[in-house]
Order: sequence, then structure tokens, then C-alpha cells
Amino acid sequence: MKNSYLINDDFISMRLDRWIKKNISDIPQSLIEKSIRRGNIKINNKKEKSSYKLKKNDKVFLYNFNYSSKKHKEKSVIYIPSKKDLTSSSDVFIENNENFAVINKPAGIAVQSGTKSLKNIIDIIRKTKEFDGCQPYTVHRIDKETTGILLIAKNRKYAQLFTTLFRLRKIKKNYLGITSGKFVNKKGKFEDILYHFEGEKKISSKAITYYEVLDDNKGYSLLSLIPYTGRKHQLRKQLSIRGHFLIGDNKYRSYGKNIKKNNKLMLHAYKISFTIDNVKYNFSAKIPKDFEYVLKKKYLKNVL
Repeated sequence: MKNSYLINDDFISMRLDRWIKKNISDIPQSLIEKSIRRGNIKINNKKEKSSYKLKKNDKVFLYNFNYSSKKHKEKSVIYIPSKKDLTSSSDVFIENNENFAVINKPAGIAVQSGTKSLKNIIDIIRKTKEFDGCQPYTVHRIDKETTGILLIAKNRKYAQLFTTLFRLRKIKKNYLGITSGKFVNKKGKFEDILYHFEGEKKISSKAITYYEVLDDNKGYSLLSLIPYTGRKHQLRKQLSIRGHFLIGDNKYRSYGKNIKKNNKLMLHAYKISFTIDNVKYNFSAKIPKDFEYVLKKKYLKNVL
């Protein structure tokens, strides 16, 4: 059985896997990847990656694609926020207007629910008064343990707009990180080939980040990090490659006899800037108390 769907303006630049979940069936990512490998999902009768960005008048072909969201209903669980969640969430809004919101995400909360984390910021804010009558749309993500700025659209028009701006690299993000060691050059660029898996396939991607040392001593550095590309765990991986792991990064650092685990990741999404209809927007997120504490403990100046 073959079904075909024509892509219109509403879905331009949306990832193929997201389009499948939104319009066909909210099935696990692993099943989408498997269906693509088997040729059950094609674009214009050609195999494409799950990350393929849809274009106007693309045709999505589904061959013997019989997955039903009902079969996987038990995996699509929505987190029900507690009163404490909703009370604390009122403090995270930096900007709130009819088209988008900017929030200061706390550590330990995922952007969306997943297999390893049920509690997530999207299910929490959708219940707040700021999103009353609005559907939150994620247009980018930051790691669960990373704090700071998260941009959320309130309608499909702005979700597509922000997706396009990110794709064209018209949105600038600035992170702050506390790392081990002292950098030889106070300013420069990280350029690497990073790897990740899509299903069973190993994918390589170029990653570029601009950095500047804001303060340092013999043991630690405070960095400004501006990612030009947006790879998964990009900043954490690139710093680890150079032996300057982020304090609290228990995934990409190595441990020696004198190195202890730190439960708080010292990576903060500090600023975001973009332009819409010739209006410039600049937002910054206050650094958390844990970040300030580590700065003081490592004898680094709070230069912000």
C-alpha cells in the first residue's frame, strides 16, 4: 500500500521525522529510522535522512507504513506538573508576548519528555497562565543539565520562522562555561568533525565554535562560547577533545585519582539575539546561584 503527501507552506523546513510524528503517527524515533532504512518512507521517491528539511512541493511517500499511534500510546506520556512546578515556573520567564516566550531554564529539567526523562519544561509551561490558550512549539533545545535561555514559539507561524532563522544561522547564541585548565590563546575558534548515530548509521558533522577567555587562573577558565553550528553536545564535546572539560560534565570527561564527579554542569545559555521585521531582539538570562558559587570557589571573577 502506498500513500503520498504534498508538502505545503505550513511545513517548509520541518524535519522529516517531526512531520511524520505530527501528521502521521507519533511513533518512537527508532521505528521511523527503521522505516527509512527499509525504504518505507521516501521523499520524492528517494531515501533521505530523518533530519531532512522538507521543501515546498516535496512529496512524502509511505510504503506499507501501518504504524498506529494507538499501538505506542503507552510511550507517549505527558508529564503532569505539580503546584510547585507551576509556582517556580513563573520566575523563569524573561520575555512573554503573543508570538513567543523566552525563558531561563533551570538545571535538571529536559526540554521535552523522553525515554530517560518524564519531567520536562514544555509540559510545565503549557499549564502556566503565560501559555493559556497557546500551544508551545520547541524551535531549539539545550541539554537537560544546561541552564539558561530557551526560545519557545506560541504559534506555528513563529515556529516556522524561528526554524528558518536557526537554519540560516540568523540567531546568535552565547554560552558561558567554566572549564578545567588554562587556554594558551585567549580568543579563537574550535573546528572539529563530530560523530553521532542515526539508528545504526554513524554520521559525521562539522562543528565550529568561537570562544573567548573572560577570566582564568592556573586551574580553571571562564569562557564565552558562541556556536556557529548546532551539533548535539557540541560545546561539551569540543572542550573535552582539547582536554578542557566543563566542570560538572560527567559524560565527556575522564576521571583520575584526584578528580571527583560534580553533579552540576557549569554551562549556561547566557544570551540570544535575532532580528524580525527589522526589529532587533536581545535577551540575557541571569546566571544561577550554583554557577556564581563555582566561580567564587575556583577564584574566577564574575565579569558579567
